[in-house]
Amino acid sequence: MTEGPLKDRRVLIVEDDYLMAEELRAEFERAGASVVGPAGRVSDALSLIEKNLPIQGAVLDINLAGEMAFDVADLLRTNNVPFVFVTGYDAEIIPATYATVARYEKPIDFASIRIALFGS
Repeated sequence: MTEGPLKDRRVLIVEDDYLMAEELRAEFERAGASVVGPAGRVSDALSLIEKNLPIQGAVLDINLAGEMAFDVADLLRTNNVPFVFVTGYDAEIIPATYATVARYEKPIDFASIRIALFGS
């Protein structure tokens, strides 16, 4: 882990697109974060959360290989882990219970995600 504004932060990446997951991983690591994952399936993400708490933030793709990731969002919320959605889907697909969660369309802007999760 390098020094940076996210030093000592653990970030979970839940993304099934390999290139996007690797891009996010690299960006968070350059900012000093320790990355958990990436996970490309709901079951993998749930397992990583349970094994790697505390996690200080998460980036969550909504559709993981055809499976909606709202169970992952529920577990993150239960553990008070702030998260953002990254997706190619319109906002209408997101249940009302997540109306206040930031949603970023792909391709994503890393700086915006970092600010949404950590304020810097």
